[in-house]
Amino acid sequence: MPRKPKRPCRMTGCPNLTDRKSCYCETHEKTMQRHYDHFMRGYDQHERYGNSWKKIRDRHLAGHPLCEQCKEQGRYVLATLVHHIRPLSDGGTHEESNLMSLCVSCHERIHQRKAPK
Repeated sequence: MPRKPKRPCRMTGCPNLTDRKSCYCETHEKTMQRHYDHFMRGYDQHERYGNSWKKIRDRHLAGHPLCEQCKEQGRYVLATLVHHIRPLSDGGTHEESNLMSLCVSCHERIHQRKAPK
C-alpha cells in the first residue's frame, strides 16, 4: 500500500519534510512538545503522574480491562486509558473509586476532543 507523501515541517523556516503525526520534523518535535507541556497544559505531567501512577494505572486496567462506558451500551471494547472521574486539579485522587477504564474514543468524548483517526 502506498504511503502518504511527506509534508513540510510546521516550524517556520524549516526545510525538512516529515510524515509524523505531529507535523513537526524530528528536530522540532521535542521542542514543540515541551512548549505545549509548559504553556498549554499548565503543569508538568511527570510531576503529577509519576512512577506510582503507572503502577496504579496498570493495576486498574488489569482489574477492569473493558471500557466502562462502552460496556454500559452493550459493546465490549478493550480499555487503554484510565480516567479520573474527579480531576486531580479539582481535588481528585488516585483512589480506585475515582478511576474509570476507558477506550480512547470515550476518553476523548469526555474531554470533548476529537478522537485520533
